[in-house]
Amino acid sequence: MSSRQCSWDMLSDSSVMARMQKKFWKTKQVLIKATGKKEDEYVVASDADLDAKLEFFHSVQLTCTELLKVIEKYQHRITRLSQEENELGLFLRFQAEHDRTKAGNMMDATSKALCTSAKQRMALCPPLHRLHQEVETFRRRAIADTLLTVSYMEKARTEYRGALLWMKDVSQELDPDTYKQLEKFRKVQTQVRGTKSQFEKLKNDVCQKVDMLGASRCNMLSHSLCTYQAFFSFSIILLCPILNGKCTCTCIELF
Repeated sequence: MSSRQCSWDMLSDSSVMARMQKKFWKTKQVLIKATGKKEDEYVVASDADLDAKLEFFHSVQLTCTELLKVIEKYQHRITRLSQEENELGLFLRFQAEHDRTKAGNMMDATSKALCTSAKQRMALCPPLHRLHQEVETFRRRAIADTLLTVSYMEKARTEYRGALLWMKDVSQELDPDTYKQLEKFRKVQTQVRGTKSQFEKLKNDVCQKVDMLGASRCNMLSHSLCTYQAFFSFSIILLCPILNGKCTCTCIELF
């Protein structure tokens, strides 16, 4: 076997060993996180700002999902209530047509009030539907994009902390007078620097995206809820005469 071949084999073995060690310490870090084992307090403290951003992000993620569910229930119940109101109004109108007494007049007035109320209630559905669409789009695009960056960052953080564990282990056995150990420490140190650089970049990306996500959510909700509020206020204004017994609307079939 030539000296060149021997040198290549040794280099290859060293590279394989380094990859195996890197994977070992990364796996150990994953297990530490999964089992909730206490990590180095200084390392954890250095990510306090990032963890605060992640907590806010998960809050936005959860509340958007809950808001979608609430809007769906609200739309369903508005529709059901409007149907019931309208059906009762149609029933009272039919009865009023066959009753010429004072009771018939009361049934006729009540039927008009109920049908108008049902109509105005159904007018709230379009702005609610638009709100649902905008929140769903926000969830599928903005939140999903941020979540993808967060997943990349978490992977980089695991690799970085795994490299720190590796360097800590090597440093405990380090003998400055031993060249091989010193060389091994330098290689691990280089690995730590590389993983830290990647992690810091993704960390900044996550923080920026979470800040933008919060601002975008405020703008989206402000615009959509203002539209809903305008429709709701208009409906209340139209329903006020009904509550005062001054409705002159005719009863119509809405469904």
